Amino acid sequence: MPPCEVKKDIYWVGAIDWNIRDFHGYSTYMGTTYNAYLVLDEKVTLFDTVKKPFMSDLIHNIHKIVKPEEIDYLVVNHVEMDHSGNMPEIIERIKPEKVFCSKMAEKGLRAHFHRHDWPLEVVETGTSLSLGNRSVTFLETRMLHWPDSMFSYIPEEKLLISSDAFGQHWATSERFDDEVNTRELMAHAAKYYANIILLYSRLVQKLIKTVGELGIEIDMIAPDHGLIWRGEPGRIIEAYDKWSRQEAINKAVIIYDTMWHSTETMANAVADGLVQEGVSVKMMSLKASHRSDVMTEVLDAKAVLFGSPTLNNGLFPTIADMLCYMKGLKPRGKIGAAFGSYGWSGEAVKLMTKAMEEMGFDIAGSVRIQFVPEHEGLKECVDLGRKVARAMKEA
Repeated sequence: MPPCEVKKDIYWVGAIDWNIRDFHGYSTYMGTTYNAYLVLDEKVTLFDTVKKPFMSDLIHNIHKIVKPEEIDYLVVNHVEMDHSGNMPEIIERIKPEKVFCSKMAEKGLRAHFHRHDWPLEVVETGTSLSLGNRSVTFLETRMLHWPDSMFSYIPEEKLLISSDAFGQHWATSERFDDEVNTRELMAHAAKYYANIILLYSRLVQKLIKTVGELGIEIDMIAPDHGLIWRGEPGRIIEAYDKWSRQEAINKAVIIYDTMWHSTETMANAVADGLVQEGVSVKMMSLKASHRSDVMTEVLDAKAVLFGSPTLNNGLFPTIADMLCYMKGLKPRGKIGAAFGSYGWSGEAVKLMTKAMEEMGFDIAGSVRIQFVPEHEGLKECVDLGRKVARAMKEA
């Protein structure tokens, strides 16, 4: 895609990855972008680079604006390889006077590339850099989502270049939030938060507070993935505030898999009980739903219920995978329940309950049925759904 002027003499020069479908276990069914930004000033400055296979896209876009060799400074907001994988080639090509990064980024870049001849200069929160008519103030954002992460803020433009925060994995020909469907945009942003940022929610709250205390004025947010927020940048900040508080709605997510449909039949009965009590239910079979889409639904759910048959004295593999993935993202404040069918041993329900307890879920109950559930067993499942619903009302 061609470069795009986001503010006067500030350009998007990144790359579009239309075909990527998996990002560290996250389903990127709509692709993604690798955003980089070029600022023309007395010191021509490039903010971030792109994933290594897309280096030619970056160079071609820069070439349409200035000769790459005219770039004076390179700012590395994040060292993950989708933003720094081509740094050896870029530095060799543009030969920047300085490469600005956080202390942890310096450590990461040295460790990854084993280069000690690069002109790295460490900055920290509050460090200000003059580009000429504009300046850049740096704000370290450790563990959002890597230890090296930082923001670059251009106060004269009220522009926040936000690294991986406030992004989306979404490949589009449009560059700005006000050029696409808002509902679809926020769905992609929620998925991004649920699968990448959720673990660091307490740090998000701290960051939002810090930005408020510093009085930083923002009228545009330029993340390293997805659309640039220029129409309503406050919308995504408000969403991060809500998501980081893990505010839940009257929704239950039933996550299950099944061998011979017995556990699936139980799942439907549990859903009936929840619906009878006025709860919105999202049914997610792991044969049909990707783990990252499940986490997106979990983000604002008040209750999460797991259903699994017992296989080899343990959990069904897809359920074990989902629990492991969810545990790493640390959702908080959920009500949990477990159910499942079994043939002769029946450990799955106990194992699911234990996993949810380890995540801090408030367990509302469980149901375990041998072989095919009949009327009385299904009534137990309905009752479990109603019991979870009542616990949601009391929470």
